[in-house]
Amino acid sequence: MTTTKRAFLVKARPFQDDIMFWEFVATVFAGLGAAGIALLLRKVSRQRAPRWIIPVFAGAAMLAFQVHSEYSWYPYQASRLPSGVVVVKTVEQQAVWRPWSYLYPQTLRFIAADVANASVNTQNAELKLVDLYFFERRATARRVPVVLHCGQFARADFSEQLQIPQAGAKLSEQWQMLNKDDALISAVCAS
Repeated sequence: MTTTKRAFLVKARPFQDDIMFWEFVATVFAGLGAAGIALLLRKVSRQRAPRWIIPVFAGAAMLAFQVHSEYSWYPYQASRLPSGVVVVKTVEQQAVWRPWSYLYPQTLRFIAADVANASVNTQNAELKLVDLYFFERRATARRVPVVLHCGQFARADFSEQLQIPQAGAKLSEQWQMLNKDDALISAVCAS
């Protein structure tokens, strides 16, 4: 993987505190804008519209902005991935404090594999080293190198202690078995 591509993936988002601050500012301005619309409606109606519509408009706009922000996060992040980096897993979540998530679950985490830069092991051609990137809403992306065994459908975290099996050899307890139709196996081993 080129240094530029790796830096892009790891630095895909600036510091999380900065993002959360600007998201807070945008939420406040959405509320202020909606409150301004409510004030304008009161003025146009010659004060016949009730005063309570001002905070209702503000609260509804802030809530709508947050819901939109939550649901648009995954498509936006996935669209920013470089070519050759494939999303292999998404995690959808539902929460009581987000009742709408029961109708349409939110994707707040996903895993992407750098398929374009996966490398084949020289000792065993069934092994491929690939970088996985773990993305989570309001968290910094993490890179984890893993080794995939394309013949036995297994994965192991890449480390100094990892024992590289010979072709056809039984795998040690360091390896986790995966399904034959696992998206990670399909994406990396097919390339």
